[in-house]
Amino acid sequence: MRLSEDEARARFAAARVARLATITPDGRPHLVPIVFALEQDVLHFAVDRKPKSTTALRRLANVAAHPDVALLVDHYADDWTQLWWVRADGTATVRDATADVLARLAEKYPTYVDEPPPGPVVEVAISRWTGWRSSSSS
Repeated sequence: MRLSEDEARARFAAARVARLATITPDGRPHLVPIVFALEQDVLHFAVDRKPKSTTALRRLANVAAHPDVALLVDHYADDWTQLWWVRADGTATVRDATADVLARLAEKYPTYVDEPPPGPVVEVAISRWTGWRSSSSS
């Protein structure tokens, strides 16, 4: 069953993690999990302090080369009547972190209260919401 835009947005906003799909400068797909804050049709995620092999993250270079991105959240259960997914398509921009964005991220993820992300932040202007749920799921 297709989700309305409002239901898709609400399910997405409530999710704890999303998968970010970007395109590398040479045109290959790249997929990573992210934590995020969503306000209406604007999503933010930050480069945080989790250990990484480099601070020059591929996702940032990908956004600079190809700003079109897709994000996916989903719910899986062995009871397939409970399945659902939501995809958000949009245009991403790398920005400096602002206090209001960091506050929204910290509100959703308490770890960020004591360890705020050093940034940068990626802002995604969502242009399209699509989603599906099993006709039995709520």
